Order: sequence, then structure tokens, then C-alpha cells
Amino acid sequence: MSLKERITEDMKAAMRAKEGDRLTTIRMLLAAVKQKEVDERIEVDDVALVAIVDKLIKQRKDSISQFTTAGRMDLAGKETAELKVLEAYLPQRLSAEEITAAVTTIVANLGAKGPADMGKVMGAVKAELAGKADMGLVSAAVKAALAP
Repeated sequence: MSLKERITEDMKAAMRAKEGDRLTTIRMLLAAVKQKEVDERIEVDDVALVAIVDKLIKQRKDSISQFTTAGRMDLAGKETAELKVLEAYLPQRLSAEEITAAVTTIVANLGAKGPADMGKVMGAVKAELAGKADMGLVSAAVKAALAP
């Protein structure tokens, strides 16, 4: 079963169980998928779907920090609930140690030296770790690996 089919089945289950908040979040995710399919005239596969989920999770995290700063705990709670639903659709993430090991290997393979090679390394790392790791952690690992 593809990830898109699983999300659709989860939407049906949320409808049957009358889980309104979960249903709203899943519908929002499916709307984002449909928007990408229509805009780019493609059929979204699991890799692209994980990228969409990642983007939505990043938006939720940004919203949570802004709502918390503004003292709007009600809205922060709503965003946190959406975040938990979305995280269920991500594959198992790599640990910080695994990210560091992968980045070190890629830097060695590319022969990168110094911060000037960051773009080249990030391109290779994104291709290999997309959907498997938090890109914020990946960026920090690349900076650490390229530090003089």
C-alpha cells in the first residue's frame, strides 16, 4: 500500500470515528498533495509525498513557535495536534549520529574542504537523505564537517 493510499484510508477511518481535528488535518494534507499534482501535472509518489509532509511539518513548527511567543497557547495546541498527525506519515528518521556519519562519508567522497564547498555537499546530502532526516540537523552536521 502506497503512502497516499494509507492517508486516504486514514481519512476514511477518521470520518467513521468522527475524529474532527484529525480528519481536518488529513484533508489538508490531501489538498496539498492534490495541489502539487495539479500544478505540476504529475502523480505524486511516496518520495514527493514525504517532501510535502516535511514542508507542512516545518510550517506547523514555525507556527507553534510564533503562537507560543505571542502567548496564544490555544492556537499553539491546535498546531501541535496537527503536527502529531502529520508526523505519523514520515518514515523513521535517522539519529544525529547516523546523520553525522553519512555527512562525513559524503564530504570524504566529494573531497570537500572548507565552507566554500557547502553548496556542493548539501546538494549531495539532500539527494541521499531526503525524507530520512531533519534537514536542520543535516545542515548543522555539514557545517561542522566543513569547519576549518
